[in-house]
Amino acid sequence: MADLPNPDIIYTKVDEAPQIASASLLPIIRAFASAAGVTVGTRDISLAGRIKAAFPERLTAEQRQSDDLAELGELVKTPEANVIKLPNISASVPQLVAAVKELQSQGHDIPDYPEEPATEEEKAIRARFDAIKGSAVNPVLREGNSDRRAAVAVKNYAKANPHSMGKWSADSKTCVSTMAGNDFRSNEISATLSGEQAGKARIELVAGDGSVTVLKDGVTYPAGSVVDATFMSAKALDAFLAEQIEASKRDGVLFSIHLKATMMKVSDPIIFGHAVKQFLKPVFDKHGAALEAAGVDPNSGLGTLLERVAAMPEGKDILADIDAVMADRPPMYMVNSDKGISNLHVPSDVIIDASIPALLRAGGKGWGPDGKAADTNCVIPDSSYAAVYEESVRYFKETGALDPSTAGTVQNVGLMAQKAEEYGSHPTTFEIPHDGTVRIVLANGDVLHQHKVEAGDIWRAASTRQAPIEDWVKLAISRQKAEGCQAIFWLDETRAHDAELIRYVKPILEAEGVSDRFRILAPREATRLTLETIRKGENSIAITGNVLRDYLTDLFPILELGTSAKMLSIVKLMNGGGLFETGAGGSAPKHVQQIIEENHLRWDSLGEFCALGESLKFLAEAIGNAKARVLGEAVDVATQGVLDNNRSPLPKVGQTDNRDSHFYFALYWAQALAEQKGDAELARHFAPIAKALAENESTIVAELAEGQGKPADLGGYYHTDPAKVEAVMRPSATFNRIIG
Repeated sequence: MADLPNPDIIYTKVDEAPQIASASLLPIIRAFASAAGVTVGTRDISLAGRIKAAFPERLTAEQRQSDDLAELGELVKTPEANVIKLPNISASVPQLVAAVKELQSQGHDIPDYPEEPATEEEKAIRARFDAIKGSAVNPVLREGNSDRRAAVAVKNYAKANPHSMGKWSADSKTCVSTMAGNDFRSNEISATLSGEQAGKARIELVAGDGSVTVLKDGVTYPAGSVVDATFMSAKALDAFLAEQIEASKRDGVLFSIHLKATMMKVSDPIIFGHAVKQFLKPVFDKHGAALEAAGVDPNSGLGTLLERVAAMPEGKDILADIDAVMADRPPMYMVNSDKGISNLHVPSDVIIDASIPALLRAGGKGWGPDGKAADTNCVIPDSSYAAVYEESVRYFKETGALDPSTAGTVQNVGLMAQKAEEYGSHPTTFEIPHDGTVRIVLANGDVLHQHKVEAGDIWRAASTRQAPIEDWVKLAISRQKAEGCQAIFWLDETRAHDAELIRYVKPILEAEGVSDRFRILAPREATRLTLETIRKGENSIAITGNVLRDYLTDLFPILELGTSAKMLSIVKLMNGGGLFETGAGGSAPKHVQQIIEENHLRWDSLGEFCALGESLKFLAEAIGNAKARVLGEAVDVATQGVLDNNRSPLPKVGQTDNRDSHFYFALYWAQALAEQKGDAELARHFAPIAKALAENESTIVAELAEGQGKPADLGGYYHTDPAKVEAVMRPSATFNRIIG
């Protein structure tokens, strides 16, 4: 439940590893912040919390959860907003179903997720769940554009302590494969709306006999909005996937498909389902009717399919057929080869912006079912952004791996405010039920866009509003002025949507007199130039749309820093507030498995440290609290101390873990505050705390190590027991007593 009604800073409660780490870090933050009169509250935007908030009438008073996401959605539109947002689950259907089962087992009367709703009640329940899954959180909170970059301390450490990089070979068979046509990129049309066209529009499907099905009514498009429409042909997709399966087998490489079934929660699970069906095509050809009758949904992945088949009366025969087909297919890229979890098991397991950069860092190698690294066919069906990865593969084959000890850095200014571009397309994405023509009909009766489609095609519309576009360009100008380095708008004039954005970008740059400081390049050319720039040790600013913001703030940090979890991520909210995201590292489910099995948490809270420092400094300016600035500046010193003294978490039991890292962060933070000269009162307050922490270091570290190597009971996975998590994450009585 929400705690403090109006805290100065809101720290979000999320999922998995970052939430477990919060049980250790948040008490430290609150204790230190209170010395400056700063209050830190929490709001629950976890998957379990969002599920509970969606069904209040079914829960007891003690179980009910306030709709904290809705509250934060309103807060971020105000100048008072100061939110530290940790990574949350962008729930796929399997994750959603698992979370529901866990809540039910704990006594919460949550309904089952209706995969095929038949009754009106089931449809209403499904609608509530659909509002929760996928990228439900980020579009609500991101009422501003993105400024992501590596903190100076983090970049310096990465150059002094370069991470390992795989060796690239010029004859590597690793490649990126994408559709040559009839995909979202090739079918896209776009237009900027005039004042006469603005207002509520409808999306309709007109059949050959003239009958009309309204797919969506009341879609609001303000004047100046860039509105796009496109579709992917199901037939073309299936043909492409079949070709790539055969090509992978012929070339002796791993088959892998790379999507974003979390953020693109409607379109990409459907594409994923096509991949599952194509990989097992002989099985679906033979047993399709029986599989459908058993409720098998290929969109949920191979893992769920195998579970359903095993429970079928004829399951043994079908499983034998599956084994035979798999034996005849190319080996698959694996999520976990030890446990037999493949690329096709769960749609949310292989997320393109993390999976391909990891492969690039490894010299183009992916893990095969035999537990060995191998060259890989990286299949990216839609060609909109595939060129970024295709060009990266080509570049590294030519030049060899990047050297993190000398590489420059790539910052990002991303257009994402107000559900910009594809990430806001979920309510207007449809799997077409029958042949016909999809039309967007505007308030004034104009038919803005139309496509002739066939049953099974995936059609979607997206929009980007004028104010976020203009704010994005001005943020880019500000960042380039501050950095003085290369700055590139990653926009392709031959793509319909990008051409509309360029019509906004060029006049603003000209009006500000800064056109000579920027380049506008298509993603492929921008990728090549940016890689060449950072190889020389120079810096670049990538100014991108929403999806490329996501992709590039994993790609370049993973190459530069070894991880994307250590990025400084600031969202300058359009109405004056601040949203400070703690990096792009996901929620690390493998870390949770490790702490449950052996009580060692390797989650690195460096992203939280960076966000905290920026949040405190922002608060100081917003409300005139000079002490908050001193705290924030001391956070930067402490973060550098954690890095310089190698106090970040390591992977194995007996090594430094998350709790140790938090202790040393607190020690260095207290020492920095005790030694600073800007605020004598804070120095006096923290001097004895710093002294006590230093004197008790060995005792505290020993207490933190107690119990490691043994299983830990968190009381749940999606919906943990706070008391049990606190006992696991705060085992040092000495440390707890000193910080209060």
